Amino acid sequence: MRIRDSRPDDWPAVWAFAKPVIESGEHFVWEPGTPEDLLREHWIGEREAPSSSFVAEVDGRVCGVAEIHPNQKGRGSHIANAGFMVDPEARGKGIGRALGEAAIARAKADGFTAMQFNAVVATNTAAVALWHSLGFRTLALLPATFRHPTEGLVDMHLMFREL
Repeated sequence: MRIRDSRPDDWPAVWAFAKPVIESGEHFVWEPGTPEDLLREHWIGEREAPSSSFVAEVDGRVCGVAEIHPNQKGRGSHIANAGFMVDPEARGKGIGRALGEAAIARAKADGFTAMQFNAVVATNTAAVALWHSLGFRTLALLPATFRHPTEGLVDMHLMFREL
């Protein structure tokens, strides 16, 4: 597995797995039908430091993506926020962990002092377990803050880790 900075030509591969994941409505707050250009900009758009975007490749195939950005502007910009997505066909192979470890290392190298996740859907138990195993703490469960397509209103974790 190789983790590298994203490039514009990665988008078709990312979109191939991102579109169905987003359309499922199970893990991300974006509504089905969110415009592709908006999602492309979010995941692999050009970024000013300290924001960054990278992908995971396995055997030359892009099968995961991550992005890092300041959680807030101004006086809150020392705390990183990040997003992660792994191709469902490649899950269970350590790609999420590799992306998470790379994001933590990059955020630290870029001068962030901590990382905060504002909205980890509670039914995404694999993600919750991964972040806990990488040293994140759940600071709060935000009750009934996510409209899951099959489970109804579910909680979201507010997670935090010092770097």
